[in-house]
Amino acid sequence: MSLNSDRSPLKSNSEAEIVRDACIAAAKEGFMDASISGLCNEGAVEAAISAIQKLDLAKVLADQKDK
Repeated sequence: MSLNSDRSPLKSNSEAEIVRDACIAAAKEGFMDASISGLCNEGAVEAAISAIQKLDLAKVLADQKDK
């Protein structure tokens, strides 16, 4: 991210930790679901990556603020 970027950086390390935890949870769930469905390890890893890509990070952060 450049210094002139319109995007604001994460407000604190806790937001980064929330995003990291959500990514880990999504990856684990995606991998497990794919493995149970019979995909090979490579396919399960692809499913885990896809689960991370599908995360709505704005919703993850908003949900955490509601707690």
